[in-house]
Amino acid sequence: MKFNEIEGEDEQEQEDLFEHYAITVDAKQSLVRIDKYLMDRLPNVSRSKLQDAIKSEYVLVNKQPIKSNYKVRPLDEISISLPEPPRDTEVKPENIALNIVYEDEHVLVVNKEAGMVVHPAYNNWSGTLVNALAYHFQQLPTMEGNDGRPGLVHRIDKDTSGLLVIAKTEKAMSGLAKQFFDHSIDRVYYALVWGEPAEQKATIDVNLGRSPKDRRVTMAFPEGDIGRHAITHYEVLQTLRYVSLIQCKLETGRTHQIRAHMRYIGHPLFNDATYGGNQILKGTKFTKYKAFVENCFKIMPRQALHAKSLGFVHPISQEKMYFESELPQDFTEVLQKWERYVQYT
Repeated sequence: MKFNEIEGEDEQEQEDLFEHYAITVDAKQSLVRIDKYLMDRLPNVSRSKLQDAIKSEYVLVNKQPIKSNYKVRPLDEISISLPEPPRDTEVKPENIALNIVYEDEHVLVVNKEAGMVVHPAYNNWSGTLVNALAYHFQQLPTMEGNDGRPGLVHRIDKDTSGLLVIAKTEKAMSGLAKQFFDHSIDRVYYALVWGEPAEQKATIDVNLGRSPKDRRVTMAFPEGDIGRHAITHYEVLQTLRYVSLIQCKLETGRTHQIRAHMRYIGHPLFNDATYGGNQILKGTKFTKYKAFVENCFKIMPRQALHAKSLGFVHPISQEKMYFESELPQDFTEVLQKWERYVQYT
């Protein structure tokens, strides 16, 4: 059995090799060939590249593939995925500091800062966690099918902070990968979400998959016939009138799982621009309140999500390992501001 799929809250699969666009045609747009229409709107993309993308069904109109002579109509929804040229998968070592929580000869646990990309990919070929690992550690193992991602068995979003386990040997990678495959890894995240969930403690068991309008976005498919099985267990830890601090335990590791699941139940993560959380979704219309929320957004200019704890069985010693991390400063500061707001207003 092969365990060659890196799991994680931001699992990107092969999507890193594509450049994505989503366009809604203007209501007053006249009929025009789609390749000409897109050339006027996509800078530095040749007509031949667009035509190749259309032939390969990387261009969809209203979720359906079309031909090159298709003429766009008002309010058409166009999604485009343009393949990027293959990149050299050799990782360049970079002297970037790592916050190491635990290390032995087989495994490494790091506490990743928000803003750091986990592995090299489109638009982020340097400055990643993997570039740092390549500098500090030699010859980390790589799972089959994951060239350019040495040591990784899971990952978290660029703007999500928190704990990651890295494999330093082939045997450790195999053992950890099997635990992720079996969903036996214990992963707990803290998130600040808009509103107060109706249930104090619940399980979200809803399939997740790529949005046909924008493949960088994950959406819920409650009917269960599309997407991949995804389970998130959440518990409300603290209610703060217009936002809530919650704990999420992942049973699966799908792309943007917590972010998409919480949006699905009507409680997007605070300041999550991709899933609508960067708008004021709960609260008053007073100018003072608006200024307070916008100040919180400035303090934490990212989604309020932190990989708080991580538990697994050591792949060599079979010892149960468990690690916890403190909330980062930006998260803590915003949480304290909400606590004071609730107390004094």
